[in-house]
Amino acid sequence: MRWKKTGDNAEMNTNLYEYGQKTEDTTNIFKRELFDITYPHGKLCLNSKTHVMGILNVTPDSFYDGKRYDTVENAIDRALKMVEEGADVIDIGGESTRPGAYPVPETEEIRRVIPLIKTLSKQIRKPISIDTYKASVAEKAIEAGASIINDIGGLFMDKKMAKVVAEAHVPVIIMHKKGLPRTMQKYPIRKNGVSEIMSSLRKSISIAIDAGVKRDKIILDPGIGFGKTVRQNLEILNRLTEFKSIGFPILIGTSRKKFIGDILNLSVQERLYGTLATIAVAIMNGAHIVRVHDVSEAVQVVTMCDAIRNS
Repeated sequence: MRWKKTGDNAEMNTNLYEYGQKTEDTTNIFKRELFDITYPHGKLCLNSKTHVMGILNVTPDSFYDGKRYDTVENAIDRALKMVEEGADVIDIGGESTRPGAYPVPETEEIRRVIPLIKTLSKQIRKPISIDTYKASVAEKAIEAGASIINDIGGLFMDKKMAKVVAEAHVPVIIMHKKGLPRTMQKYPIRKNGVSEIMSSLRKSISIAIDAGVKRDKIILDPGIGFGKTVRQNLEILNRLTEFKSIGFPILIGTSRKKFIGDILNLSVQERLYGTLATIAVAIMNGAHIVRVHDVSEAVQVVTMCDAIRNS
């Protein structure tokens, strides 16, 4: 803004175009890089539209929806409902990775997810992602009809995962995680959170590319809630624009997580509005995909934020 003299008093000129002089251009404040992520039989156009990933956990112990979808029929109904509500991707998980969770044997994880993926892939045209860090589970899920691998291990936990991704020619979501789910919140990142996360993600990207994964198949997830303090989770959301410098689309998953409950002093069942606030911030700071339990409500937030971003 410019200042002009009126007698002995200086007053601010709030008219950005007064006297024909334009002030600093702020039209690109919400600019988001554009990406096309191809998957078997389709493409995610991550441009003016923020994509919504619907969470479908077929587990007995997930922190929010455990035991809700314990049969293929129940899970199919939920997936179809999420597609109806506007989900762009359905993310299926057969092992809880909540803080404190124990790992599940590969055979059990396969038993939970493969029949569902086989059936669902024949009923919907939306891509299905498999939420796993195990290469063997990912491989069988792709064979069953999944199109995306969502690896919370960032390609570190199973050294064979990068090869599976490369050979299947599918997109991979590379997430940052500090430690293992069982103990990660006991030993979170100590300092320099964003710098450590970005450094780790770059190492994961190198693993992927060295294995033959194409750059246009990679999506990054900073891993909110995975070995981070409340303050670090907030810092990720505040500084999300810095992650754009790495050069890949960004996915954010905050849905009903503990840091929201810690701030609002609310149970997991009461964290919807807090979740929607974090989604809005993430979108305005550059997230391309938001991963949520509550698809209908998230789609409304996404639509409104996109309207503002694209205006």
